[in-house]
Amino acid sequence: MNIAMLSITHLFIINFITIKEEQLIMTVRENEKVLEYTLPYKHYVDPQILDKEKKNIFFKNWILAGHASQVEKEGDFFTFEVVGESLIVSRDKNNKLNAFYNICPHRGTKVERSEQGNKKVFMCSYHGWTFQLDGKLNRAPNFDNGNLGEHSCMTHVKLEVYKSLIFVNLDKNARPLSDSYEELVNDLDKYTFLDSLKKVRVTQRMVNANWKAIVDNYLECDHCKIAHPAFSRTFDMNNYNIDTHKNYSCQYSQLKKGGNENQAHFYWIWPNLMVSIYPGEEGNMTTSTILPISPDQSLAIYSYYFRTDEITEEQEELIKFVDQVREEDFELVELLQTGFNTQAFKQGIYSPTEHGLRNFHQRIKEAMIIE
Repeated sequence: MNIAMLSITHLFIINFITIKEEQLIMTVRENEKVLEYTLPYKHYVDPQILDKEKKNIFFKNWILAGHASQVEKEGDFFTFEVVGESLIVSRDKNNKLNAFYNICPHRGTKVERSEQGNKKVFMCSYHGWTFQLDGKLNRAPNFDNGNLGEHSCMTHVKLEVYKSLIFVNLDKNARPLSDSYEELVNDLDKYTFLDSLKKVRVTQRMVNANWKAIVDNYLECDHCKIAHPAFSRTFDMNNYNIDTHKNYSCQYSQLKKGGNENQAHFYWIWPNLMVSIYPGEEGNMTTSTILPISPDQSLAIYSYYFRTDEITEEQEELIKFVDQVREEDFELVELLQTGFNTQAFKQGIYSPTEHGLRNFHQRIKEAMIIE
């Protein structure tokens, strides 16, 4: 073989290797594009990020506070806390529901210390200021009530009721609930029985996990076959659906036994509410509200709604089933939280089926202005 042929052969080999290397690089890049990354782990442990979430998310969105059955009569009230802000929800003498900060305008003392009850007036135990059921000043000892300006009333909070659920919003300029959740309202309107339900039972649990980790867990069912054996025996996990929308998502699947006319639907509603609706003759509902306490701790409030105060044996079985699934999830998310401080990885990756998780994280990014 002459020198010219050797040169051509050598050149061909070099070009072949170069083409193969470029193809390999392109394949790696394509594979990199397939991987989609979750929120960074630091977002689940950083106190500064939680402070920003309080301001950008919890102080600007509609949060479930309670149910109309808790305040049926004049003077009925309950207190509720949204990330450090104590509120009172009460029914006044004009049969109107009101929400206002549970703070005395005199010196900033918390006025009502009871979780619920019935009163004719609210009284601050520090200096004896009293307030009417709508938050207006009733009497201020040692003051001329006519010269108190904005301090003559407890500060009101926006309140709206939908399907007897009471929502509050700390943003004075918040859009109406029906505007913020128009698509969701149109979906839920089909459940005509919801207005007839009463809040029958409430349980609370402190969970040692970031509030987003709890929502993340709810929004995917890849873990269900492993972690929730009873749930997996009840629903067809091979045909489990997660439909995503702007401010909510809905999960559902066919029951393995029996008809599907009573099929349950599991809603997540931005930012921190989960609603499970069980239709049928004895239609009922459960809600789960997740409130951040610290970067690695959250308060979970679980409420059960039925048509009457008397819970049937079948309904007790449903509560037992739901509680079992939740306890299994608590163990998972608390274990998950212990890994967020790791140096091994900066963030996780989405599986191809985690549509609900992607949707939730996208709303977080928009609210927090994250690239």
